[in-house]
This record gives sequence, C-alpha cells and structure tokens, in this order.
Amino acid sequence: MKVHLQAQHVQLRLAPAELATLLAGETIENVTGFGASGGWTMALSLHGGDAPVLLDGSTFCRIVLPRQPVEALAPLPATDGLAFRIYLDDGNVIALQLAVDADGAGQP
Repeated sequence: MKVHLQAQHVQLRLAPAELATLLAGETIENVTGFGASGGWTMALSLHGGDAPVLLDGSTFCRIVLPRQPVEALAPLPATDGLAFRIYLDDGNVIALQLAVDADGAGQP
C-alpha cells in the first residue's frame, strides 16, 4: 500500500493482491520504522457500516472503510478510485482517496 499524506488529505494506492486481502477480511498495513525510537503504522480494513472510521494513537492510524463501495473496485482494471470524507470530533475533515493499481504498483 502506498500512502501519501498532506495536511487533511490521505491518498492510498493498493496493489490488486492487497485489495484481495482486504476483501478477504484481513487488514493491510504500511509500517514506517524510525529505528530504536519506534515507528508509525497506517492500517486499512473494512467493516459492514456505511461510513468510514478513523482510529488513531501515537504510533498508528487505522482507517476502516465501508465494505460495499470497496467491493466495487474488485473488477480490475478499475479506472476510478473512491473518495471518502472522514469527519473528526474536532470539526476537521480528512479527505481520503483510495485507488487500485491494475499493474500491481501499489506495493513498494
């Protein structure tokens, strides 16, 4: 999974195998290690609800997306990605883009 963060915008690009992992009910992760001081993890999973959810902590961010729209990406090649808005408790909004690379380039 490629992760691009800029201000309140998150872009995630998945390889087809990562999409298959998500649809099988598993979580995919992107881990950035900072040596002995730890690291930071972006995790992505699905749920049966209608809205995206953000769970965060000091060393991780887990985004949980509604399963139904993500399933629509399965017939590859999917030319259009998905856009979600995650409303935070402080009034801010995160704009999230999710896309699948038909050529498998979503993996590093």
